[in-house]
Amino acid sequence: MHPSWVSEVGKEVIRSYVALGDSFTEGLNDPYGTDVYRGWADRLAEHLDAASPGLLYANLAVRGKVLRQVAAEQVPKAVAMNADLYTISAGGNDMIRPGADPDALAVVYRDALAALRKTGARVVVFTGFDPKYRGLNGRASDGRFRGKVATFNMHIRSIADRLGLTVVDLWSMPVLNADPAWHEDRLHLTPEGHARLAHAVAERLGVPVEGDWRAPWPVLPVKTRQEALRDDLYWARTYFAPWVQRRIKGVSSGDGRTPKRPELKPL
Repeated sequence: MHPSWVSEVGKEVIRSYVALGDSFTEGLNDPYGTDVYRGWADRLAEHLDAASPGLLYANLAVRGKVLRQVAAEQVPKAVAMNADLYTISAGGNDMIRPGADPDALAVVYRDALAALRKTGARVVVFTGFDPKYRGLNGRASDGRFRGKVATFNMHIRSIADRLGLTVVDLWSMPVLNADPAWHEDRLHLTPEGHARLAHAVAERLGVPVEGDWRAPWPVLPVKTRQEALRDDLYWARTYFAPWVQRRIKGVSSGDGRTPKRPELKPL
């Protein structure tokens, strides 16, 4: 057990929490203000602090980072903080790049997770969402990344079993496959999506929260074929084309950015 964990009625009390990852953990698209985001990790920190006031929290996640960057840039800093709890989600940006090898990525992830676990802290890791259904108004995608994500997910589960990690299985959360959970960019959660995920992670940690993250979403009108095509064209112009341009130029949305909470500090 981590030396700074405190027992209250047989339960862990988490005094410090560090979040690692990419835009998913940075909190896009759950805005506080202009280009400042809250996200599920900040919301989880709020739940943890409510359960045990005085939480120290750092969020090292930076949008656009691939797994090797998270492992090289964030994991050593997180280990040095010697926190009670780490959450890490990485590899999503790798999966959508051509030539991604989930087997090779799993080796990098295993070493990063082992370094975090070696501190004695509790480590929470996430499987990838099922890309077949994500944020597409009930319409299945072409599923071209699905096999790679599924393979990577199996590696994550295997590593978690060996190291004793807590797994949050995003693939098996159908409530997060619905349109209201996803921003129009089809890549990041909405504020309500982030809120529900924070509830789900808190539940896995045994932290009491109000509300049910599994509750059905309000029923939305079904889009006509013309409306769906219009949305597809808007998405391609607004989000997909700029992403392709960045890939061609060899740049990332995270270039030059620093973590929003680089040090353990009270909320």
